[in-house]
Amino acid sequence: MSELKPMPTRLKKRYSILLSDELAERFERVARRRNGAKSAIIEEMLDRRLNPERYPLIDEGILRRLDELSKDFAGIKRDLAIVTEMVSLFVRYYLTITPPLATGEQQPARRLGKERFEVFVAQIGRRLASDRRLVSDVLESIADHNPDLFATASDDAPLKANAAKSAQQPTVVSLKTNGQTPAQMPTEAPTKASTEKRNG
Repeated sequence: MSELKPMPTRLKKRYSILLSDELAERFERVARRRNGAKSAIIEEMLDRRLNPERYPLIDEGILRRLDELSKDFAGIKRDLAIVTEMVSLFVRYYLTITPPLATGEQQPARRLGKERFEVFVAQIGRRLASDRRLVSDVLESIADHNPDLFATASDDAPLKANAAKSAQQPTVVSLKTNGQTPAQMPTEAPTKASTEKRNG
């Protein structure tokens, strides 16, 4: 039976280094936690510095977490873009169709607006407390029942259609005290019978 040969020991060189007081104190604390293996600590640090490819700075767990955060930020960016466009279109539409109120109607409109705003905030609270969002529900409903709307709808299509219709036919608009306009009803064109009745 052959005898086992002892493992060859690696030759090491001795170096003398100078450290600042602060760095030397921290080095001593780390060495005490590692049972005084100062040479091993210095060798490990030098190896990490001289061979960075052996010690990746970010492990796989952190990379997976960063990928998840990147996907979350992409979703937030998409939702923010939707909200921005929605608010912009709403403001433009509101400023286009809402006439100014008379001085005597402004105070009742403010009171009614305050009540409606409180209801609006309560609805937002209920939506945020649930897992569903109104925008998501609406977009999913359009995608399921009318997917061509995304491809065919153009900017200001309802406004242009209403403008063309109103240019062809006069309309009568009455204002409520809260500043809303009811549905515009086209005036009836005078018929031949009604003209003869007035002339008669």
